[in-house]
Amino acid sequence: MDVDIAMMATLAIIGLSTVLYATERYSIEAISLGVLASYLFIFVVLGLAAGDTTLSAAQLLEGFANPGLITILALLVVGQGLFHTDALERPAQLMVRWVAKRGNIGITITFVMIATLSAFLNNTPVVVMFIPIISTLASTLKSTTSRLLMPLSFVTILGGMTTLIGSSTNLLAANVARQSGAVDLGFFSFTPVALLVIAIGLPYVLWVMPMLLANRRSMAEAMRAGGGKQFIAEIPIRPGHPLVGATSNKGMFPQLKDMTVRLVQRGERPHLPPFENVTLQPGDIVIVAATRQALEKALSTQSTVMDRRPDGERGTERAPDRPPGVVTLAEAIVAPGSRLIGRTVSQSGFRGEVGCVVLAIERRSRMPRLPMADIRMEAGDVLLFGGPRKAIEDLRGNRDVLLIDWTAADVPHRRKAPVALGIFLAVVAAAATGVMPIVVAALLGAFAMLCSRCLNTRQASRVVDGRIIMLIASAIASATALEATGGAETIANAMLSILRDAPPAIVMSALFMIIALTTNIMTNNAAAVLFTPIAIGLASHLGLPAEPFVVTVILAANASFATPVAYQTNLLVMGPGHYRYRDFLVAGGPLVLLLWGAFSIIAPWWYGI
Repeated sequence: MDVDIAMMATLAIIGLSTVLYATERYSIEAISLGVLASYLFIFVVLGLAAGDTTLSAAQLLEGFANPGLITILALLVVGQGLFHTDALERPAQLMVRWVAKRGNIGITITFVMIATLSAFLNNTPVVVMFIPIISTLASTLKSTTSRLLMPLSFVTILGGMTTLIGSSTNLLAANVARQSGAVDLGFFSFTPVALLVIAIGLPYVLWVMPMLLANRRSMAEAMRAGGGKQFIAEIPIRPGHPLVGATSNKGMFPQLKDMTVRLVQRGERPHLPPFENVTLQPGDIVIVAATRQALEKALSTQSTVMDRRPDGERGTERAPDRPPGVVTLAEAIVAPGSRLIGRTVSQSGFRGEVGCVVLAIERRSRMPRLPMADIRMEAGDVLLFGGPRKAIEDLRGNRDVLLIDWTAADVPHRRKAPVALGIFLAVVAAAATGVMPIVVAALLGAFAMLCSRCLNTRQASRVVDGRIIMLIASAIASATALEATGGAETIANAMLSILRDAPPAIVMSALFMIIALTTNIMTNNAAAVLFTPIAIGLASHLGLPAEPFVVTVILAANASFATPVAYQTNLLVMGPGHYRYRDFLVAGGPLVLLLWGAFSIIAPWWYGI
């Protein structure tokens, strides 16, 4: 009796949690915690038996130490290292340039190439590799990451369906079938039927699904959307400066292509545009108008052009190129009634008081054509500060400026880009070739990112998403309880027993749908292991070859599109894409149905059933 009660309670918890996730009335963390608490109460406090054993608290909470969870978090740290060093900026620019010339055709070709790559590599490192590139692509094409990152995850899953090594799910199901003696699948045994099925699903992913996804911007994307805002900054030219000897060409300075030069102050003589054959020399002060992104890029390079004295001072000692350590940029507004009104930057004393440097000024009403040392601040001016994170945070207590918290961002360490890229490629190579388990490669890569100072522990901790941790832990607890109570097998056998006398094509179609529903609750690997023996037994009962039914399990178990917990790559893009649980149901659910319909027609025809 206990077994029946435990099974029904488990199914009720899974059903209720799925509804709550979809409605988004409560947070993902709260729902997941409620799921874990319910299982602990049923199996530990009440002591209900699951099969012949009693589930312990350690078994129900083992999801927190699951290798899949640790792999995801470590890979996110590796990706954060790439982000903070802009290591993929160059390949991203090349891809963006290529795609921008071709528009939607370029995006389509890019995703088809990614799908092809995932047929021969593990899907997880492929997604990690392309998340920053696709994010840059979205920014350049004036789109949002939410429109492209879920398609990235889905095309890798579709590509992984086509070969034996394309997904661990394929290998698990094929191994169970081989050990049973039913069928020994080769590398390309199911590639033709898989290609025909994904040929139906891929157009949906590329052209229809982006329209179903909410145009949800991250804070960084919101900042980029307003990135046309121009700041006034000054670049003092000292002996040895990278701009010494730079000559204007057609009124422009090629070395400052992302900036507009508004004035070159040479002693008491100002040079105004258009600049005709002006050669920069030591002692000049170049006044530029530039976006925050252009100034950030100039600060982050090793031979930075933003070599300026703090707070606009004009002494004889050379100031450091940039503050030591991690530099954080933030914007602050000069408050009404501030004592800074009417003062110049050099008179503000920010460096002495809070340890920050005013790098640039933005004024909405007019753009002053003056050196920063001569610009007198007004209420409403936006100051771009640079300095250590703690110094930026100390600005909150300054009554003369209003810190805009969400604008604070660390300047990328581009000097570490080759190191970060080397670590990343080593992780991908190790995981793809099987030299070591992917969890080991990911952890070593994350540790190497910290040791090499490509990012610090604070930056790494930002990617630890509580939603992902709680989702995986609760999903694994549900899978453990469902398997231990016999719920999954009971439901599968009950539904399949109804279909034993149906035509083989109907049986294969129903089997696909049952597995597709299960894989989005239990994860694809669990569904593959559970249903492969059932599929083989069903083929034997119908007197048919086992291969079509094993292939049904493989393709259906890979149809993990309707929930974020169904597959690792869905969880990887959930944070960067700012997706909600419901987004996967809305965009991924129709894809599951589309693949089911395509398979129901193509597979029986292909196998002659």
